[in-house]
Amino acid sequence: MSSLLLVESGSTKTDWCLIKKTGRPIHFKTSGINPYLQSKKEILDLLSNELEWDSKKHSSDNIVFYGAGAAKPEHQEKLVKVLQAYFSVKKIEVYGDMMAAARAMCGEKKGIVSILGTGSNSCYYNGKKIAEQQCSLGFIAGDEGSGNYMGKRILQYYAYNTFDEELKMAFEQRFGNDLVGIIKRLYKEPFPNRYLATFVQLLKENRGHYMVENIVEDCLNDFFHFHILKYRQSWKLPLYFTGSVAHEFRDVIERLCGQYELELGDIEKSPIEALIRYHRENLT
Repeated sequence: MSSLLLVESGSTKTDWCLIKKTGRPIHFKTSGINPYLQSKKEILDLLSNELEWDSKKHSSDNIVFYGAGAAKPEHQEKLVKVLQAYFSVKKIEVYGDMMAAARAMCGEKKGIVSILGTGSNSCYYNGKKIAEQQCSLGFIAGDEGSGNYMGKRILQYYAYNTFDEELKMAFEQRFGNDLVGIIKRLYKEPFPNRYLATFVQLLKENRGHYMVENIVEDCLNDFFHFHILKYRQSWKLPLYFTGSVAHEFRDVIERLCGQYELELGDIEKSPIEALIRYHRENLT
């Protein structure tokens, strides 16, 4: 294998990276790809419209795709067919986003690995494979600690008049005051989880306000309570986090680890750079 197209996709964005044994990787970006939420045609249209891939300039012997919604065999099969049709590459491997996070954060070490981005997920990784994974109820009933989960809480605080005047004004300045329009967009347009996650910007911009700190800590504590603490290995092994929410609110994660007397391993915004190193070592 002389070249590899490495793909790491969340619900909001996808990182594409063409790597070889030597030389600098070539990076591309598109919107998120999720075979659970998108049809083959929608994914192909996304690639045609957003991926700046020139088949005359770029070529790959192999594709390794990691993504949200890509852990189940039927979703992996869908992605393999789409990628084969678009790239004309025979060798394609598809894994869920948890495997990307585990390989990137742990390499060949054991650990509890968590994703906190638009959505959330977690697993116990034994250094070779995902040995245990807590159930995920997805973006409607689960996603504790994620941008989607925090977005719901923010919208509730605004709609139910829980925010004080300062935060109410901050919300309206950024997102408007048309609650009917917000609800319509939430229930009538695609990717409500992405839309809810945009509300997290309000938290980022108002750190220090007691309501903001309460929302962040309550949502992340729910993730610890319903997920991390369910792994008996969490008391013995370090915890690793990746994702935009984990990166943004790392101080709260550090505080919760101290509160529960758990060892924090590392927090990274994106697993892509570590994945590049992981796969480059296996290139021939």
